[in-house]
Amino acid sequence: MPSPRALSSTLLFTALSLACGKDGGSDTNPTTLDSATTADAGTTAGDSATTAASAASTPVTGTGDADTTAAAGTTAVDCVTGFICAPDAGGGEPFECDVFKQDCSEGEKCVAWGMGGSSSWNATKCVMVTGDGVPGDTCSAPEGGLAGHDDCGAGSFCWDVLNNQGICVALCTGNADAPMCPAESTCLISNEGALNLCLPTCDPLVQDCAGDDLCVPSADDFFCSQDASGDEGQLNDPCQGGNVCDKGLLCLNTPTASSACDPNSTGCCQPYCEYPDSPCPNPDQQCVQWFNPGELPPDDPRLAIGVCGIPQ
Repeated sequence: MPSPRALSSTLLFTALSLACGKDGGSDTNPTTLDSATTADAGTTAGDSATTAASAASTPVTGTGDADTTAAAGTTAVDCVTGFICAPDAGGGEPFECDVFKQDCSEGEKCVAWGMGGSSSWNATKCVMVTGDGVPGDTCSAPEGGLAGHDDCGAGSFCWDVLNNQGICVALCTGNADAPMCPAESTCLISNEGALNLCLPTCDPLVQDCAGDDLCVPSADDFFCSQDASGDEGQLNDPCQGGNVCDKGLLCLNTPTASSACDPNSTGCCQPYCEYPDSPCPNPDQQCVQWFNPGELPPDDPRLAIGVCGIPQ
């Protein structure tokens, strides 16, 4: 089955660009999904286009065992100030090791970190494996989420860090062109490959992620991410990130979101909807199908996923 694709590479303002966590503190992972793919709402399914896919971006799932894995897609990300950005370490070699190859010495693992006091993951390095936490376990990152030191075991990384506490998630295996993750997760590749994480997939119509986490899109699936909206991120609010709108909303390119949005803003928070009949909140909108029906089986539940925008 060909992989499904987001309707247009210009509909979603940031399909994969993680923003700072709600509290935005130094001990919180700056997870604002890198500014990624913009898409014009209302593009017909036949006009679907890949969301800038590249090795330095995101998602695919599976392990090598067909009984325990599932495939997903990949999405590329650009950079917006304050978001997960391309490495800029200010001198020195930022990539000491390869997070896919895990080519560090015995007893070490290759992890992403914020080199040179960066506020985002901009480099990789080898660190000692000091714990045995497995994906799903709570973890400790005593120097904060950007330092790269945690008590997760080899093959996992401490994510969603707040007050030096987070949860272990698996690192993607395979390679950037064919990343692999356990079933029911998708591979987020960002920051020119510094960051590669297996994050849970989800249903945007249900928003079934744990706690306050949001369900946000990748190229051909949806995955769970921190909510970085804070007091903002409500309907028709301006936005600049894949996870800076409240649950049930996503950041669309303003000109195709609604005339109710601030025309000076780059993006605007708008709701997911059940295609084709769900009503939309603004009079100039309709529910636009998210995936190209020509690339999915006719009974695929993802065909019901839509977003409210101005028809094109």
